[in-house]
Amino acid sequence: MTTMTTTETGAETPQAARRRWRPRQGWLGFLFDCANAGVLLALCFVTFYPFYYVVVASLSQPVALMAHQGLLLWPQGFSLEAFQRVWDNPMVRSGYFNTLVIVLGGTSLNLLLTCFGAYALSRRRLAFETPAMLFIVFTMFFSGGLIPNYLLVRDLGLLDSRWAIVLPFAVSAWNLIILRAAFIAVPKDFEDAARIDGANDFTILFQVYIPLCLPTLAVVGLFYAVAHWNGYFYSMIYFTDRDLFPIQLVLREILVTNSTDSMMTGAAAGREAIGNTIKYATVVVATLPILAIYPFLQRFFVKGVMLGGVKE
Repeated sequence: MTTMTTTETGAETPQAARRRWRPRQGWLGFLFDCANAGVLLALCFVTFYPFYYVVVASLSQPVALMAHQGLLLWPQGFSLEAFQRVWDNPMVRSGYFNTLVIVLGGTSLNLLLTCFGAYALSRRRLAFETPAMLFIVFTMFFSGGLIPNYLLVRDLGLLDSRWAIVLPFAVSAWNLIILRAAFIAVPKDFEDAARIDGANDFTILFQVYIPLCLPTLAVVGLFYAVAHWNGYFYSMIYFTDRDLFPIQLVLREILVTNSTDSMMTGAAAGREAIGNTIKYATVVVATLPILAIYPFLQRFFVKGVMLGGVKE
């Protein structure tokens, strides 16, 4: 019995179509696509595996993890002891609180001031618009340096204050330019219609421009929030009070200075093993919130940056 390649009406069967399948761009193009996909998958694996390793290691039994050799693909046993010890550490809890205050307060201030600046610079009637933009762009390439910044913060009396890492970085020149470009791209007719209705500049900004530029605003807000969340350098310089340390500075102490002794009270055996899992758990705790927020803003990412990058 032979395999039927056509139906009774003469149409080709799916089996025959699969046998006759040929790549649209030829076999050479097909091989290139396969090689390209292989390289990209390898890059994805190299990029993703370190974080996956940290997550899996943080969930493993400490002693079993120490005894494991080779590639780690799944938890060696299962234990949440490391997370429990991390959360019981008062420095981690205070670091989380300080980071949330800095991220929420700092990002809100960043967005407010950036919106005001971008709106003012997007006005065609603004005097000295070009010199102002040149001055702003100049700051992207040249800065005062670390020592002048420290002296300025000290003279303003901001040392050991959360304002020390919020006020000096209240507006990013790069984000200001992106948001200004997005405001310029809004059709002038919307503003003219609002002015005819009696709206002033504040009303036009908050009820016309900001709602129309929400994707760009979300991206700019994500840039600011990630910068605040990951920032530890200036906290390390300006903070001497440990109660003000953000989570990243606590993480640095645990990873760089290896200070996990305070979280291993009562661990008679396997102190080195539990110390390693505590480090992995701290990395997960410090990274997870920003990773949880990113998917909700990711859909705005490409659209927001592209809108902000369009110029007349």
